[in-house]
Amino acid sequence: MTMIGKVRRMFHRQNKSIREIARLTSLSRNTIHKYLHADIEEEPKYRRKAKPTQLTPFHETLTQALAVDARRPKKERRTAWMLFQEIQAAGYTGCYSRVTDFIRAWRQGAGKMAPNAAFVPLHFEMGEAFQFDWSEEGLVVGGVYRKLQVAHMKLCASRAFWLVAYPTQGHEMLFDAHTRAFTAFGGVARRGIYDNMKTAVDKVHKGKGRTVNPRFAVMCSHYLFDPDFCNVASGWEKGVVEKNVQDSRLRIWIEAREQRFGSLAELNAWLASRCRALWEEVKHPHWRDLSVADVFEQERAHLMPIPTPFDGYVERAARVSSTCLVVVGRNRYSVPCEFAGQMVSTRLYPDRVVVVADDAMVAGHDRLADEGRVRYDWQHYIPLVQRKPGALRNGAPFTDMPEPLQRLRRALLREAGGDRIMAKVLALVPESGLDVVLVAVELALEQAPPSGRVSVEHVENVLSRMRSVPMPPKIDTALQLATPPRADTSRYDGLRKAREAGHA
Repeated sequence: MTMIGKVRRMFHRQNKSIREIARLTSLSRNTIHKYLHADIEEEPKYRRKAKPTQLTPFHETLTQALAVDARRPKKERRTAWMLFQEIQAAGYTGCYSRVTDFIRAWRQGAGKMAPNAAFVPLHFEMGEAFQFDWSEEGLVVGGVYRKLQVAHMKLCASRAFWLVAYPTQGHEMLFDAHTRAFTAFGGVARRGIYDNMKTAVDKVHKGKGRTVNPRFAVMCSHYLFDPDFCNVASGWEKGVVEKNVQDSRLRIWIEAREQRFGSLAELNAWLASRCRALWEEVKHPHWRDLSVADVFEQERAHLMPIPTPFDGYVERAARVSSTCLVVVGRNRYSVPCEFAGQMVSTRLYPDRVVVVADDAMVAGHDRLADEGRVRYDWQHYIPLVQRKPGALRNGAPFTDMPEPLQRLRRALLREAGGDRIMAKVLALVPESGLDVVLVAVELALEQAPPSGRVSVEHVENVLSRMRSVPMPPKIDTALQLATPPRADTSRYDGLRKAREAGHA
């Protein structure tokens, strides 16, 4: 800019010609002409002409990828490093910075850049607090695409984190997530930081006033930590776990989409191993020379000891229908037929359902994942078929019987009165046990006559033989006979003669 001012002063104030100015400054006449006639408001900069680069053949590929990601949810968009790896696989041999420059220019041109917000950095003592949050992730589990609810718990000091996937965000899922995380950490922090999720807060009052869910308060009292709730719409107050949600999508869920999981149990086992591996790989944000695992070992000593696991169920009252079914979580489960028409208590866990009557558990089932389905236990209907044996022919619960009983049922129902015989065989299950009856039925089917008909007496006979007390084993002793026995059959003739003489 100094030279521009000098040229303009020489021309306008000293009345020198362009030829003379070029001789005195060694500038070309074109440059002097540009300085004199152009409106120059800032110092001119050298601008390189656009020339093809190694990235030019991939401009269209990157533009399409960025346009597609712009329509995706923010959590599913690819990072610049992922796009760089994709075009590298397609043949790109250039550097990473040229890719980031292109992506940055595209986003600025599309108006996607948002101003950064300002926050206050936080500091936590060892064992002081943990933060909890939920996230929603899409994944194929068991061959079906599902929207999973993932529980995130992160220790604020060491940054150790734990993830567990569930189908919903119910109370029973929340309690189970705390139990699993505390077990993995080997202790409990003194304070828990949450947002105002409905499973923890029933009502939000002015300021920090909260009506805490009674069942959630029981869990906090059990584990002895204090719940602390953020202000409404103030997620930065638990920024530690909020960042963990974002990081997990890059470190965990991108890789998880490449895996194949048959069930949620397999997914959660993989998440557990992946979390522990990341503890070793990720550096702590405050102590860059230490990993999260190194700092976690120090924080573990400051955590409160774990009490017995919290019995985290959701309990509701329900009436048993005339078909011996009770509705739990939009599904139906069977109970023993003697409770038909009565009120019982249902306890819903993340993976099972328990039915309680008179403070005693009367039924237990594995929880159904989908809605509108029915789960039977055929043994609940055994007393009922004693009065209605005809139900054995088309009874829905009896389609789940073991294969030996199914074969026996098919054989008996081909003849008249076979349903009554089958009902009597099933009546032996509560008395003798299912395993013993299955063995007896298999033996009875093998020993059946050519007609193929098996009677109840045959099965009972096999059961009695299985229950018979075996002879005690022979015991070897050191006793010796003073007079060894002598084999003499003539002694019997002597006894016979003496007996005949007495008779005469």
